[in-house]
Amino acid sequence: MNEKLTRLWATKNRDDEWWSSFVTAPLAIVLNYLVIDIKILTPNKITLISFIVALLSIIFIIVGGSVNFIVAAILINLSHVLDCMDGQMARYRKTSSLAGSFFDKLTDQIQTTLWFSAVGYAAYTQSQSVLPIFLAFIGVAFYNLRGYAKYVNFYMGMLKDNQYLDKLSEQASAAENKQTAGLGFGFLANLRWFLSEQRKIFFFDEGVFIFMLSLSLILNQLTPMLLVFAISQFYYGLMRALQRGYQMVNNQCTKIKK
Repeated sequence: MNEKLTRLWATKNRDDEWWSSFVTAPLAIVLNYLVIDIKILTPNKITLISFIVALLSIIFIIVGGSVNFIVAAILINLSHVLDCMDGQMARYRKTSSLAGSFFDKLTDQIQTTLWFSAVGYAAYTQSQSVLPIFLAFIGVAFYNLRGYAKYVNFYMGMLKDNQYLDKLSEQASAAENKQTAGLGFGFLANLRWFLSEQRKIFFFDEGVFIFMLSLSLILNQLTPMLLVFAISQFYYGLMRALQRGYQMVNNQCTKIKK
């Protein structure tokens, strides 16, 4: 088997999000195969290009119209493919950095907020109802709450134990599953993997958002998608916040007992 392709496949996250897992991440591997040896093209530059493509898609959404919506859907997926490419390239070249990871996560958060804000505006111009804007606001607010609760939990853990993140990293490494599908595995193994990945659609994370946004733009069904987005993020935002809070209280009580 081609050694270069094998090494690239090894850079794919084993716990990729739903749409990323079997669509955008594999496409990113194909594109990386073509450009990985072009040294002038760096992971950070690809992150920047991904962000610019995302901004272009937002312009097409705001302008509106069926054709522009389809173009926006294509650009959204292209942006996500590039978003998968930068991490794969960094791992392949062994040039991963904290700065690059920060830049990548920051642009992801900004473009997700702008995507749904733009769709809320586009749906408003179609219906002249404020409901889509309200749904977009609720969805974005509780999506951000998911991340905020996570990082507050990390911050509080580090206040109590400066080795907290190292311990979490060790636990994650120990829990990492052995690869059971991909290059070198048979058809049935890959089919089982594909079917098991479908449960991730109910996680309503960024990978699902890419699919939801694309499909709603192609079908021009913006408000129904925003309703699903708002409900799912309201649920997951509150649930994650309560879970993180429970973890902190439980850890504190455990220490007091000791």
